[in-house]
Amino acid sequence: MIRLVIADDHAIVRSGLKQVFSLAPDLAVVGEAVNGNEVLAFLRQQVPDLLLLDINMPGLSGPDLITRVRAHWADLPILVLSMHNEVQVAARVLKAGANGYVTKDSEMDVLLGAIRRVAGGGKFIAPELAEKLVFDMSIAGEKPAHMSLSDRELEVFRLLVAGKGINDIAGQLCISNKTVSTYKTRLMEKLNLSGVAELTRYAMQHGLLS
Repeated sequence: MIRLVIADDHAIVRSGLKQVFSLAPDLAVVGEAVNGNEVLAFLRQQVPDLLLLDINMPGLSGPDLITRVRAHWADLPILVLSMHNEVQVAARVLKAGANGYVTKDSEMDVLLGAIRRVAGGGKFIAPELAEKLVFDMSIAGEKPAHMSLSDRELEVFRLLVAGKGINDIAGQLCISNKTVSTYKTRLMEKLNLSGVAELTRYAMQHGLLS
């Protein structure tokens, strides 16, 4: 039996996943979490066989959360289930220590197979990303400017091009408006852009829009 924890801040997603997993004789959901702090609190009480993790949750999330989990539970299998289908995002979380990456638009059979493989000690990358990831890693030369962004800067980048304002981003990430503005200024400088319109155009050119 594979005991797993679902970490996702959307109740409908958690409910849907639990319903599907209840039909699998070898899977059992033993816990849920809606943010990074709840993930850590649960793991301090018991360690499951697999952590099924969304990387866009309020507060501590993404590569930062994966790094924190890895520091204390080095052998815990982590499978990321994300809405992002960009190779850059997958590469970042895998580098942080995730064992697998599946997109939310994958077929359920793909997700179930990924859970079983990762829980068994293997690795898994969504088929639509695997070839891109290998191809990108094999290309020599200058990396695109957005690869120089920190994880938090990239997160702010995505929210900006999604039409979120400073206040909305601050609330979603549980940080101050001033901190969001600082991240915005830094990422604009790194990308040599001057406004959200240019940022959106850059995102379209590099396939970074979800």
